[in-house]
Amino acid sequence: MSKLEERVTKQFQDSIATKQAALGTLVPHILAAGKLMADSLKHEGKVMSCGNGGSAADSQHFSAELLNRYERERPGIAGIALTTDTSTLTSISNDYEYNEIFSKQVRALGRKGDVLLAISTSGNSPNVMRAIDAAHERGIKVVALTGKDGGKMAAQLKDGDVEIRVPAKVTARIQEVHLLALHCLCDLIDEQLFPA
Repeated sequence: MSKLEERVTKQFQDSIATKQAALGTLVPHILAAGKLMADSLKHEGKVMSCGNGGSAADSQHFSAELLNRYERERPGIAGIALTTDTSTLTSISNDYEYNEIFSKQVRALGRKGDVLLAISTSGNSPNVMRAIDAAHERGIKVVALTGKDGGKMAAQLKDGDVEIRVPAKVTARIQEVHLLALHCLCDLIDEQLFPA
């Protein structure tokens, strides 16, 4: 096996090992988050999501699978990615500061009974942390996708919030499990709102 083949093989092996470790710890947290989101959606709530970089892409991916469909035909579900409107993002960044890009949207769009999906592999993204503060101000529950030690976000969470903390330190491995967790949440929401 060449060195490059060894590197690719190791990536797969590390990803598998991380997912196996996550399986041992995350199932109850994913179930709790799926129930929280489904309960909100059943009562005319919505799920707002945010994150930076790859986590921004994950928030958009999740929102798209709510609004359009996941794996079964069903009506659209209320999901908003707070990462997509470049005019809003650049306006807030320019007039205030980058750390406010999500919190101002949560305050404007969020209502009690909604859920905020806050994604940060480190758990230390200042703009995501401010979004959590804004959510709590509005009576909005939080589902936090984190990794490593949960970062500062873990300490921000309140009763009724849910943390899905990936037991890994490597960002790529955390992101891979985040995507799996998001697919699990999509499936749980569909099953609770539109049983097969």
